Amino acid sequence: MTQSASDRADAAELASFRAEVAAFVDETMAGRARPAMTGLLGAEREAMAWWQAALHAKGWGAPNWPTEYGGAGWSAAQLGVLMEESARVEAPMISPFGVVMVGPVIYSFGSAAQKARHLPGILSGEIFWCQGYSEPGAGSDLASLKTRAIRDGDDYVVNGQKIWTTHAHFADWMFCLVRTDPEAKPQKGISFLLIDMKSPGVEVRAIDSIDGMHHLNEVFFTDVRVPAENLVGVENEGWTYAKFLLVNERAGIANVAGTRRDLAKAKAYAASGEAFVAPPLGDPTIAAAFDALEDRLEALDALEERALAAPTQSPEAMRLTAPLKLLGSELAQDVSELAVRVAGPAALRRPVAAGEVSPYGVYGQTAMSSFLFGRSHSIYGGTSEVQKNIMAKLLMGGL
Repeated sequence: MTQSASDRADAAELASFRAEVAAFVDETMAGRARPAMTGLLGAEREAMAWWQAALHAKGWGAPNWPTEYGGAGWSAAQLGVLMEESARVEAPMISPFGVVMVGPVIYSFGSAAQKARHLPGILSGEIFWCQGYSEPGAGSDLASLKTRAIRDGDDYVVNGQKIWTTHAHFADWMFCLVRTDPEAKPQKGISFLLIDMKSPGVEVRAIDSIDGMHHLNEVFFTDVRVPAENLVGVENEGWTYAKFLLVNERAGIANVAGTRRDLAKAKAYAASGEAFVAPPLGDPTIAAAFDALEDRLEALDALEERALAAPTQSPEAMRLTAPLKLLGSELAQDVSELAVRVAGPAALRRPVAAGEVSPYGVYGQTAMSSFLFGRSHSIYGGTSEVQKNIMAKLLMGGL
């Protein structure tokens, strides 16, 4: 098929844009050590803040926010380019809790005071957020949450517990779902509060996960007083804002760029003559496994592009987020499983003296950590079972 003049112009413009982004990320990351672990599991506040500040100084701090709120107003294709080029150089991950999640909620539903107070810090990377959704008895069934917020004069008094709270140990603020009307139907009695993590009565306890890292936490609230001005939107309408946020979260949750990077690293390792006497990629079954994952990645890439291009909260976006989340989770898990299969004994953890490098190689160790963390891909952001139920309702015309 012959490209039209407009298609050729668009392709040329995007290629020029990619060259600009590639030059920026190469220059900015030059001489900077790449983290042994990438993504949220290996993220540190200092590195994420530095990268967010660098992007913000360039005017790219919030690529898909409207320009009126300090965003770049980019297209889905441009956002995809930044994600791909950042993954290529293994740049620190942008914390999703501010830019991707709560930021759009604040500029869409928040007060003028809330926008003025919180959006600049999100853009600059100076203020970090965490997400107060899951509870010990309310994960997939989030509407059954029990953390209470009772109005007392100019404050809400919050009591309860959140769990699996990523980065709560270094977050400045939490966007939190709380129950403000226990008599209403579950989804109708929930409100969306912004809580200062330094407030008296907030306690954070670490959860050390199976990947050997600390990124998860329990958060306890004991008579925490939250100014009523920190309520986003209307009391008892928090479920509406939560659904809005989840669509934004899931639109990029497939993390195609990150999975592409991980798959490429695994394939390069499998072909390495330094790591192996007989590189595993020479095995037809291993080579076929990589080919199959690459085919799935290209299909997922096309699906993510459609989801990102769809207007926020549009029916098209709503229809695509469940399959995107499901397929992205499964692919990321399968890539990490193949990486461990390739690494073999090198993936097993062995004690190494301080300052020494494991004789079994760094890659195998990080492959195992990624594999173990990857078990959570099919849980966070809505479990795979929930996504399948949503897809079934879509097929039945129920959504």
